[in-house]
Amino acid sequence: MKRAPALLVLGAVLLGGGLMWDRLVDRMVFHPTRGVDLRPEQVGLVGEEVFLETQDGVRIHGFWLPAEGATRALLFLHGNAGNASHRLPNAAELVALGTSVLLLDYRGYGLSEGTPSEAGTYLDAQAGLAHLVTERGFAENRIFVFGRSLGGAVAVDLVQDRDLAGLILESTFTSLPDMARSLLPFAAPLVRGRFDSESKVARLRTPLLVFHGDRDEIVPYRLGEKLFEVAPEPKAFETIVGAGHNDTTQVGGRPYFERIRRFLDRFAPN
Repeated sequence: MKRAPALLVLGAVLLGGGLMWDRLVDRMVFHPTRGVDLRPEQVGLVGEEVFLETQDGVRIHGFWLPAEGATRALLFLHGNAGNASHRLPNAAELVALGTSVLLLDYRGYGLSEGTPSEAGTYLDAQAGLAHLVTERGFAENRIFVFGRSLGGAVAVDLVQDRDLAGLILESTFTSLPDMARSLLPFAAPLVRGRFDSESKVARLRTPLLVFHGDRDEIVPYRLGEKLFEVAPEPKAFETIVGAGHNDTTQVGGRPYFERIRRFLDRFAPN
């Protein structure tokens, strides 16, 4: 998650609430990059581009990245900046663990239509899960969801009250107000109720694995711990010692990916 520009927040405060405020919060939260900057074949993957339609009629883009012989799948929900193509190197490591991956662009990102919003990201994630079930033939108990940073909040919303194979959260937070209190305290009351994972995570029926770098300069480590504490068992928390917000895979290295492999193999073995 990018740090919000203070002047934008201040301008929003001065302009007041309502619809204008909601739009300004969305501009503060979402930092999409349009287009595609990387293709699956450039990172050694066999994959295809897919286009899905959400419940509210928005056409969104993604990459379907099958793993040979895999009987499980993973829905990858990325953070607030860039686009899905920037996550292809990360997805390649996950495919190598023996799981097929659906990597989504939220609305307004990459080649997806529309404009990003909190409600919209939730509908986009639902479309991704529906695609894995109806088009790819995976039962829900063979599907994992991976949410990174802002994508963690989207993932928690999607997975609550569902019996999926597992949920992996990385570098994510309890709520947008808690994030505001850490970065821009005066703005916290103005984002009340936004991306409120803490109120949803207690309803999980899905095994949970959480990663967080202990030097995360964007999402405080304590917010990852706090979210984990509220979640029911079975769950596990992994501290990536020395990692900030955007270098978890590099700092974590092979042990990081092997921990994910053990989680996948425990709850949906091939």
